[in-house]
Amino acid sequence: MELRPILSTLMRHKTAASLIVLEIAMTCAIICNALFMIGDRIRQVRETSGLAENELVRVQITSIGSNDNAAALTRTDLASLRGLPGVKAATVTNQVPFVNSSWNSGVSLKPDQERPTLNASNYMAEDQFIDTFGLQLIAGRNFTPDEYLEWDTVEKAEGPVRYPAVIITRKMAEKLFPDTPAEKALGKAIYVWGSEPTRIIGVLDHLVRPSMQGGPDAREYSMVLPVRPHYDVGGNYVLRTEPGRRDEVLKAAVAALRANGPNRIILDDNTKTMEELRGEFYQAPRTMAWLLAAVCIGLLFITALGIVGLASFWVQQRTKQIGVRRALGATRGQILRYFQTENFLLATLGITLGMLGAYGLNQLLMSHYELERLPWTYLPAGAIALWLLGQVAVFGPARRAAAVPPAVATRSV
Repeated sequence: MELRPILSTLMRHKTAASLIVLEIAMTCAIICNALFMIGDRIRQVRETSGLAENELVRVQITSIGSNDNAAALTRTDLASLRGLPGVKAATVTNQVPFVNSSWNSGVSLKPDQERPTLNASNYMAEDQFIDTFGLQLIAGRNFTPDEYLEWDTVEKAEGPVRYPAVIITRKMAEKLFPDTPAEKALGKAIYVWGSEPTRIIGVLDHLVRPSMQGGPDAREYSMVLPVRPHYDVGGNYVLRTEPGRRDEVLKAAVAALRANGPNRIILDDNTKTMEELRGEFYQAPRTMAWLLAAVCIGLLFITALGIVGLASFWVQQRTKQIGVRRALGATRGQILRYFQTENFLLATLGITLGMLGAYGLNQLLMSHYELERLPWTYLPAGAIALWLLGQVAVFGPARRAAAVPPAVATRSV
């Protein structure tokens, strides 16, 4: 189809054409970024934690006043918890995933490094930590009994403490040693919590950080240190249960802890299954994804209405022109394609401007919020969606235009 008549007609209707182009451009810019943000929220909700989530329960407690015998009481707690029916393993830890607070520290490759290589989350582990959480070692080993330190020893040390070993995640190993496979990190030294080197003895497949810090890879910058915390350090007891017995074990664990130490409070709001903690933790991203989806649908609907309105107006204004073309031999298909081509040209111009706007909007969001750079793949996805929307929206008015009979048009002369 020759484009000259279409371009000539559009030039005579600059204002209406410009408005629809700007509407498509704004929709494209917003839709591309909204789709990216929806994808980012979905990725967060579905991220791999590395935990046996469907078998874990967490009980959090806090002391009433000071307790000088917290370490001994913690050992008694663990013995009671591990003896409960349905419990496969139990541990105490300073933090758990899917909460809004975490223990973090810088990790360096040299003792005198000015800036750390990365920031990682610190899990303190006692004997059953890895078994309880269901973590998978892809290289190396677990801690040996002689490698564990007591939290009180670490806390009261006057000088730097040397940690004999550390276990890190695959993502952390890849960041620290990018030129080698993660498994090759075994035996290498890192510096954390002081100037003494700590040797890597194991690499975990996954272990997510507690809070939403950093990008997709940084969310797994986690390390496990052989430090036995007592319940006053975070107050987290985690139990791994037999399938289908989480609720039963949770009630029994709360009762056992209350019986073992009267000067403590069970934090009921934080005493839940790991799946419940995950569900609550990701409630905001899920809500945001639905909200952005609703915004996208609303914008597409408004844009479609604008295209339909403009096309209907033009059909009404060009009734005589359409009739003349039909009288000169134009078929219904040619009239239909005329309006579809016209819309395609407007949509293409709007999409081109919209892609530039999408990039600019992404830069603005990156500078004010923790949003990553917009992947280029979202641009063609948004363009295809708007092209299809334009063709669907213009189809009705174009069919009405194609149905105009030559006789009706000529009677209006």
